[in-house]
Amino acid sequence: MAAKDLSTMYGLSESDPEQKLINRAGMSASDLEQIDRIMAEMGRMRQIERRIMRSSQEFMKLNETDMRALRKIISAKHAGRSVTPGELSQYLGISSASVTKMIDRLEAHGHVLRTKHPTDRRSQCVEVTEETHLAARDQVGRHHAKRFEAASRLSSEERDVVIKFLAGTSDAMESSLGSPLDDDAR
Repeated sequence: MAAKDLSTMYGLSESDPEQKLINRAGMSASDLEQIDRIMAEMGRMRQIERRIMRSSQEFMKLNETDMRALRKIISAKHAGRSVTPGELSQYLGISSASVTKMIDRLEAHGHVLRTKHPTDRRSQCVEVTEETHLAARDQVGRHHAKRFEAASRLSSEERDVVIKFLAGTSDAMESSLGSPLDDDAR
């Protein structure tokens, strides 16, 4: 793959010119150039992911929390599970009242249905409508399929290196926050 001109605010010269955060001792110019390229590609991927998310939100006329809720409901459906409003509240980190308003809004726009819980008659479940499920697959699923295609073109050894890098990066970034990530990011 030919090198692209990928400027980034995360490059070493832009983010740490005085080497106060990152010790570069013993690293060759070639190593530093490769690391800058990795940072630039990660930045480019984040920008593309934000464009995809905005496009999907605009197409489906939903906000980010609505999209996260639908992903949770769709994932549960694929796993043969139901989702309750309480589970959505915990997953999204929002109050029960906010979840109720969100479900009301999503139901009014034809995105979800409330159904009886299969084992607890006092509880309700939330299910995605077939139309919204198909729209989400077309909008978000096709982008996810492209990620899969890129990963499938790598050898097993190359995938191990990518896994090690991404897991190590996630662990390092998470440790800088001091608290674990929610399930949505995993």
